[in-house]
Amino acid sequence: MYGTNGVCSVEGTTVKHIAGSDIEYYVLKPLGAQTQTLFVPVKNLELIGKIRDIASADEVRQILDDLPDIGEWNDNKIDRTEAFRSTIAHGDCVQLVAMIRLIHRHAREQQENGKHLHLSDERILKEAEKMVSEEFSQALGVERDTIIPMLLK
Repeated sequence: MYGTNGVCSVEGTTVKHIAGSDIEYYVLKPLGAQTQTLFVPVKNLELIGKIRDIASADEVRQILDDLPDIGEWNDNKIDRTEAFRSTIAHGDCVQLVAMIRLIHRHAREQQENGKHLHLSDERILKEAEKMVSEEFSQALGVERDTIIPMLLK
């Protein structure tokens, strides 16, 4: 996993000559966007810190068995968006699953009241679902479209 880019394959390393210096990069290919290539400077600890192994099948099963508490909805749009963005940036599977479940619950409540989910919440939901679906489907060896129903049971 690389940040919000999702599951990537590590294609190797390359050296680029930039501003008179040779800089070594990891070459990553996001599985969800095969035409995209990411170059992560090997010596940039902040960016390297965004690379992590995907969850194991056992870890994913544990999350699905112990679906995290979904918490309470924050009616303050600014605070809520900031908290959701922080969850996405951090990329923790358990927190992402809890956020997805919370947004889905709120969307159902809104629908019951004849309302819609706020557009910013929809965007965040789609981004989080993409991240979790890619990672969990890789870990479990199942199709991506089967993951979200598992989270919402």
